[in-house]
Amino acid sequence: MDRIDVMRLFIRVVETGNFSKAARAAGISQPTASKIVAGLEERLGAQLLHRSSRLLSLTEAGQSFYEGAIEVVERVDEVESRVVGGEAAPAGVVRVALSPAFGRMQIVPYLPQFFARYPDVSVEFSVDQRYVNLIEAGIDLAIRIGPLADSTEIARQVGSTQYATVAAPGYVERAGVPRTVEDLADHHCIAMMSRDVPRPWPFACPGGAIEHVPMGPVRSNDAEYVRAAVLAGLGIGHNAGWLYARDIAEGRLTPLLEDFRPAPFPISAVWPGSRRLPARTRVFVDFLAELFAADPLLAIR
Repeated sequence: MDRIDVMRLFIRVVETGNFSKAARAAGISQPTASKIVAGLEERLGAQLLHRSSRLLSLTEAGQSFYEGAIEVVERVDEVESRVVGGEAAPAGVVRVALSPAFGRMQIVPYLPQFFARYPDVSVEFSVDQRYVNLIEAGIDLAIRIGPLADSTEIARQVGSTQYATVAAPGYVERAGVPRTVEDLADHHCIAMMSRDVPRPWPFACPGGAIEHVPMGPVRSNDAEYVRAAVLAGLGIGHNAGWLYARDIAEGRLTPLLEDFRPAPFPISAVWPGSRRLPARTRVFVDFLAELFAADPLLAIR
């Protein structure tokens, strides 16, 4: 490894607190990672890490080197993104974590516009319903839908969306129309699963916010499977409006309980708090904000 790559590895070790995780992210073995950091300490003539069987922690010298290494690596990334002509031209790979349906339906179809502006940038999607540790997974950016938990990550709201409660016309003909949230107890509801538990459905009622726990013959941890079940007439769905927008517009699904729709919730771009955004990531975030602002379903409300 050259000195910059050694700095990158050291930063990963510090931020993951684990040689094995840092090694996996760098594509090397754990013994190799340990040897490289030990060689760095030998070259500098200073101990950078306190090591124990359970914990890695920075020495005073290590803290100083860590802070300096971040500045150097970010500066190198920034310089490398500049091309001939003296103009800043973002370049490199943006690694983005997001959920399957949202990325496939709301981002991927519009990537030709992005690449037309930034031909030297490429995008690598890490698709998962679960939130991942961005540093451990080597992710530059995550797109998260809904309220954010407190963390050391930095977030920028790039859009928002509302819930839609829907059913296929055939289901409504058979089962009837729910007039209140309480009526859902008598209906098949297609649940979106999270950690093996159905996500509660939020609603806004005259007496305040309430939640309904969906119960029905089909449930899934993937939004497109939920949508497919609703389209098949298996029950009612209650999910982000963008998932059903085209089906509603083309008459395949019927909106329900619109008077009980809860407040919009945010769509956020999130990145590690220890990082300054490189140009390639910044322009991707700007592109998403612009893209969503032009869509009434996704614009910030």
